[in-house]
Amino acid sequence: MAYTYDDQNIFARILRGEIPNSTVMETEHTLAFRDIAPQAPEHVLVIPKGPYVCYDHFALEASDAEIADFTRVIGRICAQLGVQPGEGGNGYRLIANAGNDGVQDVPHLHVHILAGRGLGPMLAQRG
Repeated sequence: MAYTYDDQNIFARILRGEIPNSTVMETEHTLAFRDIAPQAPEHVLVIPKGPYVCYDHFALEASDAEIADFTRVIGRICAQLGVQPGEGGNGYRLIANAGNDGVQDVPHLHVHILAGRGLGPMLAQRG
């Protein structure tokens, strides 16, 4: 089944300027902004400007320029935040949720960059 994009989701409204945001970086194809309910000292959301529901949708249908730009913005933000382990930073976590099992809250692709403290295990340990 093809993806159907909901142009009334909160990120679409942010992209249209209907809802303010705390922009960290903006390019032709990508917008990055601070999360309004941060889960770590550094919590930045990165979204493509195109109408993509989740990562597989983006990976299969976005242009090469959109994909390259989105990926480069993530790298540039990690450098800007000083969290790159290869450059002396303490690291970061990228999260992109998809669908019901992935607990995706907003049906627009978004990647969370979380950093600034130890984040613990990615998933709860099961006994």
